[in-house]
Amino acid sequence: MDFVAITSCPAGLAHTPMAAKALEKAAKELGLTAKVEQQGAMGLQNEITLEEAQTAKFLLIGSDQKIEKMDRFKNIPTVRVDINMCIKKPKAVITKIKNKVEETV
Repeated sequence: MDFVAITSCPAGLAHTPMAAKALEKAAKELGLTAKVEQQGAMGLQNEITLEEAQTAKFLLIGSDQKIEKMDRFKNIPTVRVDINMCIKKPKAVITKIKNKVEETV
């Protein structure tokens, strides 16, 4: 898995799924494998497993909210961005993080 992501906004009803869909679509267009979890009023949707988390090269968090179950992502490079950037420029966000992570490896 190239990366995993979590999207979350205060209500979790509009921006959360919009950002998730944008990131999934952008990852596919970039030829990357990704799984995007949504956290919000509906609970955790498309939950990332420990195995998926541990095989990912990085975690992208599109949120300024508290994220549940962060212990799954120990020792994984993690970058937090504004959820609106995930909606407006998902390819740019993914590419920038991917390049930064690859530079440090």
